[in-house]
Amino acid sequence: MHILVVEDEPKTGTHLLQGLQEAGYDTALARTGPEGLRLALAHDYDLIVLDVMLPAMDGWTVLRTLRERKDTPVLFLTARDEIPDRVRGLELGADDYLVKPFAFAELLARIRTLLRRGPVREEALIRVADLEIDVLRHKVTRADGRIDLTPKEFALLHLLAKRRGEVLSRRLIAAQVWDMNFDSDTNVVDVAIRRLRAKLDDPYSVKLVHTVRGIGYTVDVKS
Repeated sequence: MHILVVEDEPKTGTHLLQGLQEAGYDTALARTGPEGLRLALAHDYDLIVLDVMLPAMDGWTVLRTLRERKDTPVLFLTARDEIPDRVRGLELGADDYLVKPFAFAELLARIRTLLRRGPVREEALIRVADLEIDVLRHKVTRADGRIDLTPKEFALLHLLAKRRGEVLSRRLIAAQVWDMNFDSDTNVVDVAIRRLRAKLDDPYSVKLVHTVRGIGYTVDVKS
């Protein structure tokens, strides 16, 4: 297994390099953001351990640029422990986030978990019956007819379709699509579902958006 560590603090970088090599991993070390990005793009690593505060180019930028070309698993290792920082890292495409100071045994455990799991690849094209979702172009068609959705409607459909057959709660949908905590007095999810159904299901005999009473919503073909 090949691991790239991008860490500018000399002692931490050396400690990580030696520790991971002793654990049996073929490990490379970069001391700056540009160097880390260059190595990450030039070689096929199984995992990248990435600091956030780096010289010349921060870890956010490294990850954002990397995700345009590769889906190598990335574990952020940083002293930035605020919730917004963690959320930002995960939203940019990080697979895990470990805060300094850390126990090396925990880092090893997380690395082993990520290496077993491998990268999670986003489907570029999702099909459910005669529904087709082009994720990259934000284009939705059904029975070869174009369906125009608002950005939130598309995000809602994408979430339901990529987890086809799963019943997703209103709380989960609100958090994923609207980035909000679900309030029982707020009917934003139900309203969006009604609007989505009007475009996606009402003109067709086969319905794809289903309500599971008391639980939530799912997209699937019901027999």
